[in-house]
Amino acid sequence: MYILLPMDSDEVQEASLTKLEDVKIWAQMLVEEGQLVEITHSSDKDSFEKLSECVVVANDNEYIWPFMEKNMMVLVAHTQRSIDDIVEAYLFKELHDLAY
Repeated sequence: MYILLPMDSDEVQEASLTKLEDVKIWAQMLVEEGQLVEITHSSDKDSFEKLSECVVVANDNEYIWPFMEKNMMVLVAHTQRSIDDIVEAYLFKELHDLAY
């Protein structure tokens, strides 16, 4: 599954999930069979070669309708900020559905 993340930096080890209004770079990660396969970065969320199937946001108050219009699943990482923490939370189903 291709998962889209709004990040504050393209440095994988230092980057943190950020609000959609504060995004500096987008990270797209491919998770297959319980493993993180690859991470790519782009300044434009629509310029990735593969379409993202899911977006992870930092809180329930994000403006997510552009993603909903593309039929993307929206998950919320209330406490997870690093890519490693988000991958782990995704694999263990600890990311939350959006509370409307």
